[in-house]
Amino acid sequence: MTDQGIKQIVIVGGGTAGWMSAAALAQLLPVGHHYRLIESDQISTIGVGEATIPSIRNFNLHLGIDENDFIRATQGSFKLGIEFIDWGYKGSNYIHGFGSVGRDQPTANFFHYWLKMHQAGQADSLEPYSINTMAARLGKFSRGRPDLPNSPLADLSYAFHFDAGLYARYLRTYSEARGVQRTEGRIIDTELHPDGSIAALLMENGERIGGDFFIDCSGMAGLLIEQALHTGYDDWSDWLPCDRAIAVPCEAHGPMAALTRSSAHTAGWQWRIPLQHRTGNGHVFSSKFMSADEAQAILMGNLDGQPLAEPRLLKFTTGKRKRAWNKNCVAIGLSGGFMEPLESTSIHMVKTALMRLISFFPDKGFDQVDIDTYNRLCDKEYDQIRDFLILHYKASTRDDSPFWRYCRDMEVPAALRGKLDLYASHGRILRENEELFPEDSWLQVMHGQGLRARGYNPVVDQRAPDEIADFLQGTQAVIRKCVDAMSSHEAFIKANCQAPPMRRAA
Repeated sequence: MTDQGIKQIVIVGGGTAGWMSAAALAQLLPVGHHYRLIESDQISTIGVGEATIPSIRNFNLHLGIDENDFIRATQGSFKLGIEFIDWGYKGSNYIHGFGSVGRDQPTANFFHYWLKMHQAGQADSLEPYSINTMAARLGKFSRGRPDLPNSPLADLSYAFHFDAGLYARYLRTYSEARGVQRTEGRIIDTELHPDGSIAALLMENGERIGGDFFIDCSGMAGLLIEQALHTGYDDWSDWLPCDRAIAVPCEAHGPMAALTRSSAHTAGWQWRIPLQHRTGNGHVFSSKFMSADEAQAILMGNLDGQPLAEPRLLKFTTGKRKRAWNKNCVAIGLSGGFMEPLESTSIHMVKTALMRLISFFPDKGFDQVDIDTYNRLCDKEYDQIRDFLILHYKASTRDDSPFWRYCRDMEVPAALRGKLDLYASHGRILRENEELFPEDSWLQVMHGQGLRARGYNPVVDQRAPDEIADFLQGTQAVIRKCVDAMSSHEAFIKANCQAPPMRRAA
């Protein structure tokens, strides 16, 4: 380390974001840094971000975490996609499955061949062409089979459900083993340098904690990034009007599905996340269109088992900080912005922020070009995920409540408008600049919501309709054979990563 090197790194806040930050920085940065994480047992964390997308597997891989051990420690289960009920219209049901739909051809995406036949009335649902969707429907699961390179099983894409509190505890143990120092206590003030950057944190017990670099994981309060540095916030509630959530766990009931369930209601939607020891539930809604009492009644009336705690009300404003990195402080997790958990992106965005930060890790000079580039990339990621979430609301044909009529009629960002128009013309889907969601994700949601393309890529007309029909039928048959060979999701967990029974408090 040079004299300009960062030595003292202070992480404010525990929970998922704080301990993910501690674990990643301590494991992946060179030696020579001292890490101190400050959290207070008196301040509760959100603790409901229990569903993930496949990129979490790369995070665990970077940290050298054994997957079976991780699943056992967090009472986890596997996730092949998200089921959307009543979103396109009341009575509709589709799955956004991870991974690919069919197998793309050298000259055109698979879905254009399907689209041509669908428009001719000779192909129905997309589901039979997605191994993830078919496995999730039938309660099956398998890890990928790299020994079968030409099979849909070769690189099966999956993520996890887990108990967020247990995950934070797991990463705390991991981090402390790598030298991270945890400090219990409440921060009562922030001391700034003359240039406005952060010098130290003043604790309730009188201690002064100085640092070179500060990671704000204090949640939506934004203790450093907003309360100390007054960074500002971009409010996106005109496009994503839900601003409340009520969360409650309940007893596990029935087979443990390998998917997250999202059920639309009159002014929002309800999540269902199956874990080994319980089921996570929540109702995300707009306070402009529904009272908290009504939202809670809907949630409690749609639980699969007996509640295990009192319902908890969470308030939020969808959007992001105007700068994720301001001076010598970076906001990670909810302190940097809030995206409702519709597509389980929150933990992914913690992971990408940390990987980006490691790539642009500063010295004490804090070069502005590094900070500006980091912020530009963060802004792009937020914008692209925001537009994918807006799609779910805008594309619905529901007309049964003021909330859904508002969503149907609202103006949307220009980039999303362009995607919708491009798909409507010839089924074209353009993925730009390392965008998180691939073409097949946009396809499944747009088609599942009820959007229909007027045409398709004319390249597919090189093949005769009978040849395309045989191609589609063969794809279905291979996928169904693979799914039939899988074990059930519950049997897979029991054989590989079943958690010990949880002790209930007396």
